[in-house]
Amino acid sequence: MSDALEKAVREAVEAAKNSEQLDAIRNDLIAQAVTRGLQSMQQPTCQHHQPQQDFSAKKWLVIGGVVVSAGLVGAMFAVAIAIGATCATACLLILRSMWRDFQKGN
Repeated sequence: MSDALEKAVREAVEAAKNSEQLDAIRNDLIAQAVTRGLQSMQQPTCQHHQPQQDFSAKKWLVIGGVVVSAGLVGAMFAVAIAIGATCATACLLILRSMWRDFQKGN
């Protein structure tokens, strides 16, 4: 009976040590979870902002010059088409008048 009692005492002591180890492991896991939770609650730093570029007058002068030049070319093209259309109309009117005179026998 004494062997059974000694065996039971050893197992009880070993179980107590195991439960102490399990408690320590559980406390460590809880501490890690709390630390991760606090880190995830912190505001993330915004890292995708680039420093703002300085104002470049040269860039805007070039853009303005290109726009003005393109506008002038477009306006000259429109004037050329208008002059061509006017000349074609005058030519057709003159030819029609000559054709009528020719048909009348003059």
